[in-house]
Amino acid sequence: METRTVHGNPPGTLVAAFFGYLVSTLSALVGAGLLLGYRDELAEALRTAGNTSGTRLTEDQIQHSATIAQAFGIAVLVVLALLYLFLSFKLKAGRNWARIVLTIVTLLQVASLLATSGTAVNYVSTAISVLALVLSYLPPSNAYVTQVKHGGA
Repeated sequence: METRTVHGNPPGTLVAAFFGYLVSTLSALVGAGLLLGYRDELAEALRTAGNTSGTRLTEDQIQHSATIAQAFGIAVLVVLALLYLFLSFKLKAGRNWARIVLTIVTLLQVASLLATSGTAVNYVSTAISVLALVLSYLPPSNAYVTQVKHGGA
C-alpha cells in the first residue's frame, strides 16, 4: 500500500477549527473539574430520588453512589476529551473521516444540550464546537481535505 504525503500547511480555516476543537476539549476538562465540586448535589439528588421512589438508601450508600457517579462522569469526560484531541489532530492533517466523526459528535453535543439544561461551560463548549465545525467545511478546508485525499501537493 502506497503512502502519499501532502506538502503544504493546512489553511487557516482548518487550523482555526483545530484550535476551536482544542478549546472545546479544554472546556470539557474544566467541566470535569467542576464536577468534583458537585458531590453534595449528587448526594442530595440521590436522597430525593430515594424518597420519591420509596427506596430508602443509607447515608453510606448515598455517599458511595455519589462517589461512583462522580468518578464515572469524570472518566467519561476524560475519554471523550482524548477522543476529541485525536480527532482534532486528524482533522488538522486533512482527514475527512475525522471531520465526519467530529460532525456527528458535535451534532450529538448540540442535541444533548437542547435536551437537557446545561451549564455555562456546556454552552460555551458547544458554541465553540459548532464554530469549529463550520470552519472545517469552509471552501479552503474542503480544498485541503480533497488535496490530502488525492495525495496532492
